[in-house]
Amino acid sequence: MPNVSTRLPQFPWDRLKPYAAKADAHQGGRVDLSVGTPVDPTPESVRRALSAAADSPGYPTTHGTARLREAACAWMGRALGVDVDPVSVLPLIGSKELVAGLPALLGLGVGDAVAYPTPAYPTYEIGALLAGATTVPVADQDLIEGWVDGGEAPANLRLLWLNSPGNPHGRVLSAAALREIVTWARQRGVLVVSDECYITLGWAGADPVSVLHPDVCGGSHHGLIALHSLSKRSNLAGYRTAFLAGDPAAVAELLEVRKHAGMMMPGPMQAAAAAALDDDAHAAAQKERHRSRRTVLRTALEGAGFRIDHSEAGLYLWSTRDEDCWRSVDWFAQRGILVAPGEFYGPTGDRHVRVALTATDDRISAAVARLASG
Repeated sequence: MPNVSTRLPQFPWDRLKPYAAKADAHQGGRVDLSVGTPVDPTPESVRRALSAAADSPGYPTTHGTARLREAACAWMGRALGVDVDPVSVLPLIGSKELVAGLPALLGLGVGDAVAYPTPAYPTYEIGALLAGATTVPVADQDLIEGWVDGGEAPANLRLLWLNSPGNPHGRVLSAAALREIVTWARQRGVLVVSDECYITLGWAGADPVSVLHPDVCGGSHHGLIALHSLSKRSNLAGYRTAFLAGDPAAVAELLEVRKHAGMMMPGPMQAAAAAALDDDAHAAAQKERHRSRRTVLRTALEGAGFRIDHSEAGLYLWSTRDEDCWRSVDWFAQRGILVAPGEFYGPTGDRHVRVALTATDDRISAAVARLASG
C-alpha cells in the first residue's frame, strides 16, 4: 500500500504543536490567531432554514436545488456585478474539497502541470500532488511580468489557480492584471480557476474583483471558474457550504464527474446556504466585526515592532520583523499567542507570520494587551 508520506508533505499545523503548548502555558491561556476559523454565531436566518429542512430523507442531487443555484446567482449579481446562468453553478462540500480534488476531477495527472500562486494556501499544491501532476508555484508578479509578458510558461500547463484577495498576504489583483492573465491563459487553452473566498472582505479602499466580472473576462466565462465559500462571509465553516460558477462546459464536465463520485452537498445544508446568500445584512455586520478587530490588532502589532505587508483584504495581517518566521512564532508563543509561520505558504513566506483576525473581541483584547506589555 502506498505511503502517504512519500507523496505529500507533513500536514503544516502539526508542526505548530510545540508552540501551541507554549502558548497554552501562558497565564490566561492561548489566544489562537493561527487559523482563520469563524468564532462568531451562525446567523439566525441560516439556523432557521437548516431546521426547517431537517426532515430530508431522500438523496440530494449533485447539481443542487434550483433554489440554491438561483440564490448564488442573485448574490453574485448584487455583490460582485457578475451575471451567471444558474445552470453554471455547482454546490461544493466546502471549498477545500474542490481545491484538493480539482486536478484529479479534471483528469489531470502525470505529464500535466498545475500552477498556483506563492505564497499561497497549501492545498493548491496538495491537489496537484494527489493527482500526480507537476506542481508549479509562481508569484503573482512573476506570472504577470514573466509568463504573461512573454516569458516561457510550462508547455504542459493545464490549470492555473488564482487567489485574489490572497491568502496569506491579502494582496488584491486589479481588474487590469486579471484581464491580462485571462487573455494569456485563453490563448493557450489553460483553465483559470479563481479562489475568491475573501472577495467581499476588502479594506482600506481595496476593491477586489471577480474573474467573472465583465471588466476582466469581456462578458464571456469561457475557460474560467470562480470558487466561493460561505465559511468566512456567513460563519458557516462547520456547514461545509461553497459553490463554483463559470464556464458552462467546464461546469458540466465537473458535474458529470461529481455525479459518478456521489459528491453531494447535504439537502439541509443547501437550504441553509441559500438562506445565507439571500441575507446581506448579517454579512455586512460580520464584516464590521472583522474591521474593528483588524484595526486594533494592526495597531498593536505595529506598536510591537512588526511591519504589515499587503493585507488590503481578507482576514489576516501579513506581519514581519524581517526575521526567520519561526523565531517570530516563538516570540508570540511566549506571550500566549499562536500565529502561523509564513513558511506554511511556501518558501517566499519564510520571514513573515500570518496573524488571523478570527478571534472573539475578548481574545483579541487579550492579544493586544500582551503585545503592549512587550
